[in-house]
Amino acid sequence: MKLETIQISPVNMEERKELGIRAGDTVRVWVKIQEKGKTRLQAFEGLVLARKHGNEAGATFTVRKVASGVGVERIFPLFSPALDKIEIIKRSRVRRSKLYFIREKVAREIRRQMRKMKMMSLSTRSDVADEAERVKKEEEENKKAEEIVEEVTTQEPEKEEEGILEK
Repeated sequence: MKLETIQISPVNMEERKELGIRAGDTVRVWVKIQEKGKTRLQAFEGLVLARKHGNEAGATFTVRKVASGVGVERIFPLFSPALDKIEIIKRSRVRRSKLYFIREKVAREIRRQMRKMKMMSLSTRSDVADEAERVKKEEEENKKAEEIVEEVTTQEPEKEEEGILEK
C-alpha cells in the first residue's frame, strides 16, 4: 500500500524550509503581482534583517533595500504563495540574529556625510531670465531714446522762433 501525501499549500514547504534564510543574507525575492488580470513577477533584492517564527506556518523574514536613496523594508511570509522564488545571492557571517541596528547605522553615516558638506548657493543663469533682462534693458533704452527725441522736437520750434537754429 502506497501512502500519498496531501498537499495543503500550493508552495513546496520542504524546499523553503531547506533554504535556510537567516539574518545577514542578501536575497532576491520574486513576488507575483496581479494587475488588470495579468500576473507579473517583480524582484525585491536586499539584506535580510530578521527571521521570525522558525519553520512553522507563520514564519516571516524582513528584507531591507535602498531604493532611490530611501530605505525600504518589507516583511515576507516564508510560505506565501505570492512568492514565486527566493534566491540567496550572498551569505554573510553576522553575530546577531536581528540586524535592526542597520537602520540607525545607515542614518548615522548619512548625517556624518551631511556634516562634511558645505551649503552653497551657486547657480548658472537661466536663459529665460537672461532674455527677460535683455528685453527689459532694450525697453528702457527705447524709452530714453523716445524721451530725448521728444525733448529735441519740443525745443526745435522754440529755437526757430528765437532764430538760433540755422538751416
